[in-house]
Amino acid sequence: MNKTIQTDKAPPSFSDYAQAVEVPAGARTVYVSGQVGVGLDGITPEDPSKQHELAWQNAFAILNDAGMDKTDIVEVFAILTSRADLSTYREVRDRMLAGHLTASTIMVAELASPDWKVEIAVRAAKTDAP
Repeated sequence: MNKTIQTDKAPPSFSDYAQAVEVPAGARTVYVSGQVGVGLDGITPEDPSKQHELAWQNAFAILNDAGMDKTDIVEVFAILTSRADLSTYREVRDRMLAGHLTASTIMVAELASPDWKVEIAVRAAKTDAP
């Protein structure tokens, strides 16, 4: 089982994420490429909140195909196109992860399409039962 690490020997997390996550030896890992807020129909909604939800749903769908779920996520790397969307990102992340803490990095930059508001890449690890 993955173990979150929180220490008082470094500054505390700025929101709901772990300072670090330890993955046990022998765990199977999956690296999910950056997912954006595009639906299966290829449509990108204009609403940033909906894009954030879709990006998470897309990442979860890929994890599910690998036999994992959100509780196996150990790290999230998110790119936002606007600092103004930070509160939206945190609200949607916290709701989608439902209390599950991961290591986390957020960056503000341009994305490949000017229509995209967010891109989320995750790393997951799971020790399969024998």
